[in-house]
Amino acid sequence: MKVNFTAGRIAAFTCPPDRKQAFLWDSDTRGLGLRVTPNGKPTYIFQRQHEGKTVRMAIGSPDAWSIEKARREARTYWKQMDDGDNPAEVKSDAAKAKQERKAQGAITVSQAWGDYLEARRPQPGEADRWGERHYTDHLKMAAAGGETATRGTRGRGKTIAGPLHQFMAMPLRDVTADVVATWAAKESKTRPSVARLALRLLKAFLNWCAENKEYKAVADTGAASSKKAREKLGKAKPKKDALMREQLPAWFAAVRQLDNPVIAAALQVMLLTGARPGEVLAMRWNDLNHQWRGINMRDKVEGDREIPLTPYVAHLLASLPRRGPFVFQSTVNDETPRPISSPNSALDRVSTVAGIDHLTLHGLRRSFKSLSEWLELPAGVAAQIMGHKPSATAEKHYAVRELGMLRVHHERFEAWILEQAGIPFDPAAEPGKLRAVA
Repeated sequence: MKVNFTAGRIAAFTCPPDRKQAFLWDSDTRGLGLRVTPNGKPTYIFQRQHEGKTVRMAIGSPDAWSIEKARREARTYWKQMDDGDNPAEVKSDAAKAKQERKAQGAITVSQAWGDYLEARRPQPGEADRWGERHYTDHLKMAAAGGETATRGTRGRGKTIAGPLHQFMAMPLRDVTADVVATWAAKESKTRPSVARLALRLLKAFLNWCAENKEYKAVADTGAASSKKAREKLGKAKPKKDALMREQLPAWFAAVRQLDNPVIAAALQVMLLTGARPGEVLAMRWNDLNHQWRGINMRDKVEGDREIPLTPYVAHLLASLPRRGPFVFQSTVNDETPRPISSPNSALDRVSTVAGIDHLTLHGLRRSFKSLSEWLELPAGVAAQIMGHKPSATAEKHYAVRELGMLRVHHERFEAWILEQAGIPFDPAAEPGKLRAVA
């Protein structure tokens, strides 16, 4: 019997007592089935004919495997058969090869790194997995480089190797404290900030290896924790890039001249809300509450927070094309909807046109806080809008500011910014209407 697998159907399927086993087949994914016995636990299986014989493989228990994860595994097996391989043999050969590498002590960092990333790869509904951005950071750190720089990449020409790439070909057992210290000394001369992040990622990776039975015998967990490596890379210096009041007219004029209205709006929203760049880019249309004039921000610290949807920000967002679920939707032809990449290069161009020294995306967030001082905005109000944790007992336990109270201060701040920038805007005007794009 073929049905579309759901959690309810999986849980409800049983084997009649007069039969040794029963099968339920998924109508969504070829070869994927559920096998149950009268007394045993249900198991996802894969079954298909191969070279005149029936190949049946156990995938795993529904308690450990989600439906989507089992479907992905079944599709992998189906493709292997399309390529002429028996997945049972492929799996057996891979297991033997891995054991042989372990016995020889020849497991490379790349092999363990690949397993580490696969174990943490983002999966819908699995809370213990990384976010997409964090996963991408790991890929970049170990990338070989040499690829043509894309539009979202700073600079032109070919990309350079990530700071962790030089470890990838090494045997895992050879990653020692001295090796990491030598690496840190080299990286500190060209990209210390990135290398500090890479060192933290390397440390987490080695700790994971120590907890994994396949790698704990050859992984040195202290290799990335040595004082020598940290001293080579030094401490991060506080960033101070921020817009001054006098620079607002030139900056807004340059932003509004960008030929991409989505990027132009994103940069202005970052400044006017003080939100983290990633929070702004992750905004979805259903995060906007026009009835109560609020925006639900996906706060990386608190989980979610609601900030005012101020008039000018509402005007900016309402004038954007509605291409998909994200407010700042990428136009890249991809099956998976995604927001635009971080507009670093666009901000660089804006800064150059406006005659402003290097300004980062996080510098726009810093600008919100520094410019709010001109209006003597209550520190707790600015912190709550920006998503900073309360810094005093009264703030933590006694200050409860509803959205309306935040709006009073936030709209005053926005109006002042627009006034300083020389932008005529009527807050009572109806925002532009959203328009759908096919």
